[in-house]
Amino acid sequence: MAGHSKFKNIMHRKGAQDKKRSALFSKLSREITVAAKMGLPDPAMNARLRAAVIAARAGGMPKDNIERAISKAAGNDGANYEEVRYEGFGPGGVALIIETLTDNRNRTATNVRTAVSKNGGNLGAGGSVSHGFDRMGLITYPARVGDADTLFEAALEAGAEDVTSSDEGHEIWTAQDSLHEVAKALEGSLGEPEGLKLAWRPQTMVAVNETDAALLFKLIDALDDDDDVQTVWGNYDVPDEVMEKLG
Repeated sequence: MAGHSKFKNIMHRKGAQDKKRSALFSKLSREITVAAKMGLPDPAMNARLRAAVIAARAGGMPKDNIERAISKAAGNDGANYEEVRYEGFGPGGVALIIETLTDNRNRTATNVRTAVSKNGGNLGAGGSVSHGFDRMGLITYPARVGDADTLFEAALEAGAEDVTSSDEGHEIWTAQDSLHEVAKALEGSLGEPEGLKLAWRPQTMVAVNETDAALLFKLIDALDDDDDVQTVWGNYDVPDEVMEKLG
């Protein structure tokens, strides 16, 4: 279990917290709906739904909105969404995995392809970049929960595989099948996590310069603005001095 390496993705880069609340709530509601329809509409009995509810709370989604989304799904109301993954490359040769939930494949494919191609990237076939990532569980905690050593010890005890800590917070990585087991073990000592989900962890990172980073973030922002796009994962590493220049 490695110590405190640095890992950056769309979930933690600067500016992500500025996403419009209405758009964020729409994405969170969509994930809750899908999770509730796939299993029991009870977070205690449905691991994916529990993760979706935790993410919604962390995103500031009101309790009434969360319960309404679950109730609609339980009553088979609302749209039926399909999970579709896109893979490709962004500026500087960065590998990207784009996860979507859509009720219209054609619309989503067109929008994703347009956003990527207009911002220095191109889509590839399925599997074109995912072989360079590991599918793992990711549990996140804010920095205020404790220092790196505290989180490392707690994660080791809970059965996690790796921990990365920075000033922004802590990322605890688990085997794909152990995500919810490790999360429950951690809640006893650290409380409810800020985030809980399956993630794509890059095996190698690609350093990007200021020009490529600016275009890459523009690409990611364009994808973020699409209601169908849930998460964008990448293997990019932007040096701190570049981040400071970009603001």
